[in-house]
Amino acid sequence: MTMPNDKLSIKVMRDAFTLGTDTPSAALERTLAVITEKDTDVHAYLEVYEDVKEQALVADRLYKEGGVTAPLLGIPVALKNNILVKGKKATAGSKILENYIASYDATVTKRLMDAGAIIVGAVNQDEFAMGSSTENSAFGPTKNPLDLSRVPGGSSGGSAAAVAMGSVPVALGTDTGGSIRLPASFCGLVGLKTTYGRVSRNGLIAMGSSLDQAGPFGNSVADVETVFDVIKGEDSFDATTYKEGTYAEVPLKPTYRIGIPRDFLKGIESDVMKVFEDAEARLVSLGHEIVDVQLPMMEKGLAAYYIVMPAEVSSNLARYDGVRFGLHVDGRDLLDDYERTRAQGFGPEVKRRILLGTYLLSSGYYDAYYGKAEQVRVVMREELASAYEVVDCILTPTAPMPAWKIGEKSDPLSMYLADIFTVPANLTGVPAISLPFGAVSREGKELPIGIQLMAPHDGERRLFDLGKQLLSE
Repeated sequence: MTMPNDKLSIKVMRDAFTLGTDTPSAALERTLAVITEKDTDVHAYLEVYEDVKEQALVADRLYKEGGVTAPLLGIPVALKNNILVKGKKATAGSKILENYIASYDATVTKRLMDAGAIIVGAVNQDEFAMGSSTENSAFGPTKNPLDLSRVPGGSSGGSAAAVAMGSVPVALGTDTGGSIRLPASFCGLVGLKTTYGRVSRNGLIAMGSSLDQAGPFGNSVADVETVFDVIKGEDSFDATTYKEGTYAEVPLKPTYRIGIPRDFLKGIESDVMKVFEDAEARLVSLGHEIVDVQLPMMEKGLAAYYIVMPAEVSSNLARYDGVRFGLHVDGRDLLDDYERTRAQGFGPEVKRRILLGTYLLSSGYYDAYYGKAEQVRVVMREELASAYEVVDCILTPTAPMPAWKIGEKSDPLSMYLADIFTVPANLTGVPAISLPFGAVSREGKELPIGIQLMAPHDGERRLFDLGKQLLSE
């Protein structure tokens, strides 16, 4: 059983613009009306940009003139607020950057604009992308449009909510340990974590530099693929991006062998497991083969992630010193300036991860913790590479549970456990996609459930192929 999909579509919008039965300006007015109607309750948007109507008028004219080739011309898109837009606020959901104005466009922003997209505004997120629920934003939590008592997932919860409430067909988020896939699962969307280096990180406010990747949310695999094609590619401003052909070809096939690491599938709520089994059966009915695979190091992934990520957080957030940019709080001397600025500017979860990361990198602990976690990453990559010699993709649930109630997971550890199936893709750099497949009932509400497919490096096309089959696109 797949979730109904009667929401905004890039193709439908583009066809209507081309035929003249709709215009970008009219579509934008509907977007703004949805935001006005729903966002007071949802709180997906931190800012709606003032120049959007001018952008829509330009798109109107280009469609009227004919010969349009730009793939996103006139399509409204929302951006997570850790993605820079020149001249606009880039807060990363933090008080320390509350009034910071971006001095340049992120590469992904520029590529969206070059493709004709209308950047509608900035959407909410967990502070510096640290969280799984979008409850950690300094500007208040975002709510799940499907059930306002529940979280939308995180840290890209604002991006997911903007699409799920029907304001935009697609939005961009970032994924460091599941921050696109988890909100996609909780909000009934398709969400793509790209191969590390496939999409430029230039102009993304860094959290974990060896883990972060920008990627799209959408109502369909086709829309996510369209946006991926726009934002992907090598970038001279980001040395971690790679050239076409760097990795071995990942060909499409008539049928695929799909591996399931059953020993890894623990702690899953029973009705969520039933949805996963339904997805497995659906793949078999489509002619694909399901085989069990052994990936014992996957169980170590969550522990390794919560060592590597805070260590990189500690390094990346050291730049917020109250001197160069962002919040500044006067103290008795320079050291007191630093301490007061950070005490007032950073929220509790950010402070927790900075402290943890600083400890992990300190003398006497680096080798015992950070060095060991990096060794785990190497073994995980080798283990996955061996598995991909036998299978074409790996299937897991996206999360062990549906969206939880706002405030329900007050202790950090229970929230961290939501990332157990998503962090291996970030630690190893492979692409992964969350697909909406079925629902479970909670307190009379039907809550969507996502399933996750992982492919070899540069295997996004295979994920799109399987995803379209699974969702009957």
